[in-house]
Amino acid sequence: MENKAFNVSLEKNPLISMKVIPGHFTTSNAHISHYLDVSSMKSNSMIAQDVARELVRPYLSNTLVDTIVCMERTEVIGAYLAEELRRSGMSVINEGSDIHIITPISNNIGNLSFQSSMIKHITNRNIILLTASVSSGHTLDSALDCINYYRGRIAGISALFLASLDILEQGINALFTSSDIPDYKMYSSRKCEMCQAGQPLDALVSTEGYTKI
Repeated sequence: MENKAFNVSLEKNPLISMKVIPGHFTTSNAHISHYLDVSSMKSNSMIAQDVARELVRPYLSNTLVDTIVCMERTEVIGAYLAEELRRSGMSVINEGSDIHIITPISNNIGNLSFQSSMIKHITNRNIILLTASVSSGHTLDSALDCINYYRGRIAGISALFLASLDILEQGINALFTSSDIPDYKMYSSRKCEMCQAGQPLDALVSTEGYTKI
C-alpha cells in the first residue's frame, strides 16, 4: 500500500504538501480511495505557519474574527492563523485583536460541546471553523451544530482538504480538493464500488492516522 504513495504539493508554495496513499479505506462515515496524510501541515511549525498564511487570505481585509474553533488536531495552524489575522498592515481588519483558539470536546457518543469556561468565546462571537478535511460532511455538520447551539456566528470555514461535494463546496476555503488527486473517490459504506468489486479494505482511518486491517 505505502509503495504506491505520492506527494501532492500546493502549486504556489511547494513546501505545503500532503502524502497520498491509494487503496481502500474506511472512515467512521464513508469509504475512500485514498488516504491523505496531512500530519506535516498540522505538526511542523514552519509548514503550519505557511499553511496559515495561505488560509488567511480571504479573511484579512473583510472578516471580523473573535474565535477560531479547531477540529482534527489543527490547533497549531489555528494559532498561526490568529497571528496572521492580528498582524499589522494595510486593510487588516483584526489588527491587534484578541483571538481565542478553542477545541470542542466530544462525549462517548460523539456529540460535541464546549467547556463551560470557553462558552463565552463562542456565544455571539465571530468564528472561523478550521478542520483538516471535509469529506462526508459529518464532522463539519457536528461542529456547525455545536457552534450554532451556543449561538456562535460562523465567519468562515477553512480546511486543508475538501472533497468535491457540491452541497459543501461553496464558502469553504481549502488548500487542496479532490481535483488535485487523480481518481479520488468517496462512497457511502452501503454503495461502495470498491466493496462491490470485491476489493478488501486496507485500513481504518481516523484523525490520528490509519490502522491496517
